[in-house]
Amino acid sequence: MADLTLVIGNKAYSSWSLRPWLALRHIGVPFAETLVPLRQPDSRERILAHAPSGKVPMLRHGERTIWDSLAICEYLAETFPDARLWPDDAYARAVARSVSAEMHSGFVSLRTTMPMDLKRSAPGDGRSEETLADIARIAAIWRDARDRFGAAGPYLFGRFSVADCLYAPVVTRFETYGVELDAVGRAYADAILALPALREWAEAARAEPWVLF
Repeated sequence: MADLTLVIGNKAYSSWSLRPWLALRHIGVPFAETLVPLRQPDSRERILAHAPSGKVPMLRHGERTIWDSLAICEYLAETFPDARLWPDDAYARAVARSVSAEMHSGFVSLRTTMPMDLKRSAPGDGRSEETLADIARIAAIWRDARDRFGAAGPYLFGRFSVADCLYAPVVTRFETYGVELDAVGRAYADAILALPALREWAEAARAEPWVLF
């Protein structure tokens, strides 16, 4: 049994936690999870007991600790190569890393006006001019990846990859806020929403207590 523990935040709200959690579920290795409720007076103190950054997620693998969602996904891809968490082709892999990094570091307006919230339905909310530009860019990323690299399956690069882990929380945001998608985007979103792992996460999220922000 792999000695793995993932420290996460609330499943309803923590998009960063969802990303490596999906990667771990895809790999199929046993892992424990430790959930630290966010937005509580002692949240940072409790997270610091696990993660030096004071933020979730954090992966513990034996004596090793890795923090930051993308770094954890990279570590998992290298530690469990049979899971093939990146595309096999060098160029497709480079593009997958590029769009993953863009998601990881960008789309600030989308994050701000359409925060991940699996307990709400708020169609029409959050549509600032900057957020609409973020949505258009994401739709373009999805179309390009599916057009050039998606022939082998329903995900961005055909086979499920780290890129899908990075964009899965965006799919949930689009559902929460009723974002209209083109045919390519709708098919991709439906494939992500159909993932058994995502359904499991969403069910647990809906059962969590409400947190006032």
